[in-house]
Amino acid sequence: MSHAALLSTVGARVREARHARGWSQRELCRRSGVSPRFLVQVEGGEGNPSLARLAELAAALEVSLVSLVAGLGPAADAPDRLAAAALELPDAARAALLEGLGPRQKVALVGLRGAGKTTIGRRVAARLGCPFVELDRRVEALAGMRLADIFEYHGAEHFRALARRALTEVLSEPGPAVLELGGSLVTDPELFEVLRRRATVVWLRATPEAHLQRVQEQGDLRPMAGRPDALGELRAILAAREPLYALADRQVDTIRLGVDGAVAAVIDAQSARAGRVVTDSPGQRKNLLGGTL
Repeated sequence: MSHAALLSTVGARVREARHARGWSQRELCRRSGVSPRFLVQVEGGEGNPSLARLAELAAALEVSLVSLVAGLGPAADAPDRLAAAALELPDAARAALLEGLGPRQKVALVGLRGAGKTTIGRRVAARLGCPFVELDRRVEALAGMRLADIFEYHGAEHFRALARRALTEVLSEPGPAVLELGGSLVTDPELFEVLRRRATVVWLRATPEAHLQRVQEQGDLRPMAGRPDALGELRAILAAREPLYALADRQVDTIRLGVDGAVAAVIDAQSARAGRVVTDSPGQRKNLLGGTL
């Protein structure tokens, strides 16, 4: 394939992915951070984008970088030809094909602060022999600043754009991993849908009282600062998010199961990929209000 034909094909794929989402060029620029001039050149097959810039577009479009360049390598490259052929399939058929290639290798833990995501996530990762990834730390690395500063100087929309990029990168990395996601991620429909398609999602459940007590016992008093009814506010937040958390592949009651039981339940969810609530025997029950998590 000639250089011009290669650039034209990449540009067409970017344009098709943008149209599939109903986005204008301006919207894609806003989400990806690329300039309008650069995007016009790419879609017109006139630019010569680096892999890093293509990765930014792929992350914003929530597609893999491979999908933008598949089939453009040597004709003898069988994996490349397979990837190119998959791109020609209807969305449902392509999803079924990818689903059948193997199990989801990533486990994503969701839930409010104080759910035990860090403690349980680290233990699950150790048991599985895989990395433990905190998405917030990835976002901070991309931004070069703390989360609080991202919100203060750039706003929530910029944070969500960084979170989409960070999550897409993590999910595209080879091999298994255990991911810890911020409690509000489920309120971003696009981001949560990407997560549910690409990972086994586990909701770590606890009562509002348990969430608040665990955070307090970790020495973090920010949730209560200037809030006379912090528990009432937490109850309202949890009630609003419960329908979203309930879309997870598995729900794990951390109060009833305890740390060891919750770790086992998460590992079981990863292997079974079952969409059911974990049932625990009375012998497994353990109260974690003492700050064990």
